[in-house]
Amino acid sequence: MSRTPTDVPDPGRPTVARRAVLGAVAAGAAAPGLLALSSPASASPARPVTRSARQPSALPGGGDLGPNVIVFDPSTPGIQARLDQVFRQQESAQFGTGRYAFLFKPGTYNGLNAQLGFYTSIAGLGLSPDDTTINGDVTVDAGWFNGNATQNFWRSAENLALSPVSGTNRWAVAQAAPFRRMHVKGGLNLSPAGYGWASGGYIADSRIDGSVGPYSQQQWYTRDSSVGGWVNAVWNMVFSGVQGAPAQSFPNPPYTTLDTTPVSREKPFLYLSGGEYRVFLPEKRVNARGTTWGNGTPRGSSLPLAQFYVAKPGVTAATLNAALAQGLNLLLTPGIYHLNQPIQVNRAGTVVLGLGYATLIPDNGVTVLRTADVDGIRLAGFLIDAGPVNSATLLEIGPAGASADHSANPTTVQDVFVRIGGAGAGKATTSIVVNSRHTIVDHTWIWRADHGTGVGWETNRADYGLRVNGDDVLATGLFVEHFNKYDVQWYGQRGRTVFFQNEKAYDAPNQAAVQNGSVKGYAAYKVADSVTTHEGWGLGSYCYYNVDPTIVQHHGFAAPNRPGVKFHDLLVVSLGGNGQYERVINDTGAPTSGTSTVPSTVVSYP
Repeated sequence: MSRTPTDVPDPGRPTVARRAVLGAVAAGAAAPGLLALSSPASASPARPVTRSARQPSALPGGGDLGPNVIVFDPSTPGIQARLDQVFRQQESAQFGTGRYAFLFKPGTYNGLNAQLGFYTSIAGLGLSPDDTTINGDVTVDAGWFNGNATQNFWRSAENLALSPVSGTNRWAVAQAAPFRRMHVKGGLNLSPAGYGWASGGYIADSRIDGSVGPYSQQQWYTRDSSVGGWVNAVWNMVFSGVQGAPAQSFPNPPYTTLDTTPVSREKPFLYLSGGEYRVFLPEKRVNARGTTWGNGTPRGSSLPLAQFYVAKPGVTAATLNAALAQGLNLLLTPGIYHLNQPIQVNRAGTVVLGLGYATLIPDNGVTVLRTADVDGIRLAGFLIDAGPVNSATLLEIGPAGASADHSANPTTVQDVFVRIGGAGAGKATTSIVVNSRHTIVDHTWIWRADHGTGVGWETNRADYGLRVNGDDVLATGLFVEHFNKYDVQWYGQRGRTVFFQNEKAYDAPNQAAVQNGSVKGYAAYKVADSVTTHEGWGLGSYCYYNVDPTIVQHHGFAAPNRPGVKFHDLLVVSLGGNGQYERVINDTGAPTSGTSTVPSTVVSYP
């Protein structure tokens, strides 16, 4: 998702859907060098693990969080200056190497405006968001890109309470920019100043006391939260388990509202307990609704930092695997990690948690990370960036043929993002493969780059985004874009998806390049003919074939036509007439037409 607008919505009429989106794509700016920032002395390491029974070469647990984790307490001088310094570096560094995490100890902070650029995370260190209050703002806007927020990727806010100066906090983001465990004591504006284009986004486990105004946002998914109101919708707004959400009304207005989320388990997070870092592991909820923290201490367990190997950029894959084999979890501090062999996660309950968009790059075509078919693995908070040598896969959840029942304690994949190209040439045949049953994929953006460096139909070749082989897999907040063939392939039984956002590849050179046998184009979301039970809610696919605008895509969605395979609230959109869809799902749904960017919808299928 990255388009340059030709016009902007009228701020006096924010409920009106935007017109055609046209124009060239801007390339990302190069990033300046790393800042020499270090954590304050108060960010002392946790006590190391005692390993008297182990060999002397055993790797230590715990330790320093590294120079790019910047920890504040209310008495820290110069907080605003430090925030501004990093923002100046990261504001337009879309494909740069800087990675930062700002962590705020519990307490109250006054008069701050934390503007977040690329690869920057901000989080509180309390057990509840209300433990850490900023009387001020955490801001994302789009001044760097002339008011267009469609490229505001890769940044996050977590576990803070905000009292916005104006009464409303601005969070104008695109993909891969989660807003988790936040309490906004006021309203939340999801559009950039001037109501320019925006293409987001994701909120979970948050409370917004006032109204949320998406305005120009094309789509949004909100899960297990509470809102004081919701102002409007453009194409696809999806809610599950959200108190105060608007009623189901798709397609006019395009609200898809589920009373609860079928299964959810919130992302692990770092917090302080008695001066020591711990990682909290929220418990699984079934038919969840509302936040986990609104009635006091959240339910779950925690691990001391001493049970984590605190990884720094430059560490080898062999060392990471040795730490895992030793029984440690992994905390990946901000930076870029090159891997010459897969990280292998074999132990049930292992946590791999990234800070500040820690980025994993495979060398020589290896897979970045594989898990065994065991209970309760938690993968969260990191970016996988494909390397120049083709990887058959980048992330594998469970081995091929995995069949164990994990319903009581599933694996979760949360805020794990994939990029092929953009920062340089990259290739991967299939980005993510899910083999383990009951896996929850909760917010991912799997992106074959459409701009930046190393971009071209064959240059960053990537045929498939997500392949689900395991049964009973749930995806909540699934963003997959621009793959050469199928963006999503689903082979497992009883799969469910709540919210899906897709764009077909912009750069297909001609119709023949995307011809799928006798079918015009590859569906964005393909359910295999062997599947007897599947369900999806709030799924959208867009086309923008700007190299050859005459390309025709037969449909956005393909699935077996049988009673157990059900879809609710589907849409396809031709962006400004650059390519067209003939149908929405299979042979059902009206074609898109002309140059007007108006969705074609199907409320229920079959």
